[in-house]
Amino acid sequence: MPELPEVETTRSGIEPHIVKYQIRTILIREPRLRWTVPAFLPQRLVGQYILSVQRRGKYLLLNCSQGTIILHLGMSGNLRIVPTNTPPKRHDHVDIILNNDNCLRFHDPRRFGAILWTEENPLYHPLLKSLGLEPMDPSFNGYYLSQKSNGKRSTIKTFIMNNQIVVGVGNIYANEALFQANIHPQRIVSQISLARYQILAEAIKTILSKAIQAGGTTLRDFLNSDGNPGYFSHQLKVYGRATHPCFICGSPIRLDRIGQRSSYYCSQCQY
Repeated sequence: MPELPEVETTRSGIEPHIVKYQIRTILIREPRLRWTVPAFLPQRLVGQYILSVQRRGKYLLLNCSQGTIILHLGMSGNLRIVPTNTPPKRHDHVDIILNNDNCLRFHDPRRFGAILWTEENPLYHPLLKSLGLEPMDPSFNGYYLSQKSNGKRSTIKTFIMNNQIVVGVGNIYANEALFQANIHPQRIVSQISLARYQILAEAIKTILSKAIQAGGTTLRDFLNSDGNPGYFSHQLKVYGRATHPCFICGSPIRLDRIGQRSSYYCSQCQY
């Protein structure tokens, strides 16, 4: 699934090609995504300008003259900028065609993505209103994590992947951040000190920043807006490296299931 770095890479990739341009038409080839694409979208959006592109968690917000397109890439979706006359491929479900002859094309083989519309403040939409802090927010720090962990008995990996605590820390990046912070993924959150939470918060910021700079992580079929893969996979220290030696101590990387997700860690370095 595209995670925060992949979505942020997509946002920055499409932004210069669509912002300040007018929507000429919208083609809906397949409306049956996670939620049905509103049938009124073409009539409602034709003539409107795209004013800005924001990201909230894993959602993209295309702010238009009179409302906002809320877009989610789902498990396998991507957005690409292509010339208007580019023939569609299989699973190219929606085209947003602009007056600069660019087409913002939504591709989603599994159809778990979403394209929705709101004329209200999108941050109060039911899908977004309960989201936790952005990891790059100045308020996201060790003290915040420590306060949120009070009285909880969940494991730390499940805790930092809870998007009501902090958004965008998906499975890949949770594994990598916990390794960098030397914290065992099964550690109970209420048993972690403030000092170690401070280290973890910085590790999350660092890992996500590096992933964004590398254009995300390609493990299945993520492509950015230019159709190119992300390269953070070359920097992974534990994810996908079960039985391989730890880069720090040489012990074999272990693989367990935590919260129904694959969890990679070093039993010697992480405690």
